[in-house]
This record gives sequence, structure tokens and C-alpha cells, in this order.
Amino acid sequence: MLKAAIDTDTFRETIDIIAALVTECRMHVGEDGLKIRAVDTANVAMISLDLSGEAFSSFVATESELGIDITKMKSITGMMGKGDELSLELPEDGHKMEMVFSGYQYSVTLLDVNTIRKDPQPPTVELPAKVRISGSAINDGIKAASVISDKIALGVDATTGTFYMEADGDSDHIRLERGSDILISLEPSDVRSLFSLDYLRDMGKVMARAEEVEVQIGNDHPVRVSFDFADGHGHVDFLLAPRIEAD
Repeated sequence: MLKAAIDTDTFRETIDIIAALVTECRMHVGEDGLKIRAVDTANVAMISLDLSGEAFSSFVATESELGIDITKMKSITGMMGKGDELSLELPEDGHKMEMVFSGYQYSVTLLDVNTIRKDPQPPTVELPAKVRISGSAINDGIKAASVISDKIALGVDATTGTFYMEADGDSDHIRLERGSDILISLEPSDVRSLFSLDYLRDMGKVMARAEEVEVQIGNDHPVRVSFDFADGHGHVDFLLAPRIEAD
């Protein structure tokens, strides 16, 4: 059972973040809010998202697991005006989510959770370098690299105390360095890993809204990107596997 109301901007941002990596997911709702844990179809990226009940203007729920078509939800949120309120209601043992906003009344059929992949177990690996930077700053680097390549290296130079992003195309090269004048904080270690820009472009679009993003990097290890949203009532972790460079 779920009966809640939330600002449409907050709900839209939540769906946009999830849609950056997956098209469907299991959504767990309970007394404290909602959460998802999901991997993309290629097993390259993982998302862990939590949205507290405090993000809602009203929130009453019993423990349940919902199958959500994120592509469909993203289309619906595109109809929502800014600053409106969205009403969500799912009766006990219901199969359709009632969504009401701005005069629209949607009755959305939920997916069978048995057809959706089970939640992954997030790895517990500790990565040696941690960078805190604005979301817009890292997204700018992702967009710049996309002009010449389909992959990007993220790294830290402990000697200079800089975080760098670099990419090589067939004949072009770009390197963007960020030091103490741009970084919010840095826990340095000499690290570097290569990643697919296909994934980072979509992640960058949603992290660009965050005032502060934490990026954890290792050597040829997955990158962990974390940030808050919904005025601090939401938190997301992205985990992206590296592309291993050929010798």
C-alpha cells in the first residue's frame, strides 16, 4: 500500500536519475521512504538510490516491492509542470499506480517484479582517491571529451594535487585538470581508470544539478559517483565498471 504526495520537480528528478542507467527496476517502499538497487542490461553500471519519506509532503506506505517501467514514468513526468504536486496511490495488493497532477489522472500498470532482475549486492571495495567537485564541473569535462572520443580517463595526480579528465581520439587529445581552486576537497592517490562515455554522458546530465559530487577512483577499478538530491532527502550512488586498456 502506498499513498503519498510529492512536488513534481522532486519526482521528475528522481525518475531522471534512475533513467540515466536503467529502463525498469524493482522499487522498494516502506515506512521510511523508497529505494532501488539495479544494474543495467550489460552489467556495466549499477545504481543505488534512496529517497526519504521526508522528501514527500505526505507519505504512508507498507513494505512492498513494485515493478516500475522507468521509460514510461519518464514520459509521464515530461507532462508535469514545475512546482505542481503529484499524488500517488496504490491500494493493498494493487497492480496499478494512480498518479494525479495538474488535472491529469494516470492509472499506470505496474510490471511483474518476477520479470525484473533481482537487486544486486553493491561491492564493498574501498577506492584510494576521493574527489569532491561540483556536478556541473565534472559534466563539463564529460561533454568536452565526448567531442573527440567514446571513452574518458579519470585520474588523480597526487604530486600536483589535481583531478584530471582526459580523452584521446583518432588524432585529437584533451586533458582537463582541476586543482584546489575548483575542487571542494581531495584525498589524493596516484590513480587512473578508463571509462565508457556512453554511460558517463547520461550520468553527467543528472549529476550536473548537484552542488557537490564525490568521485572515488582506483587503478583500473570501477568509479563510484555519489551525490545528494531532493534538498538532501535523496541520495544516489552510481558505480561504473572500467574499460581495461590493451597493452
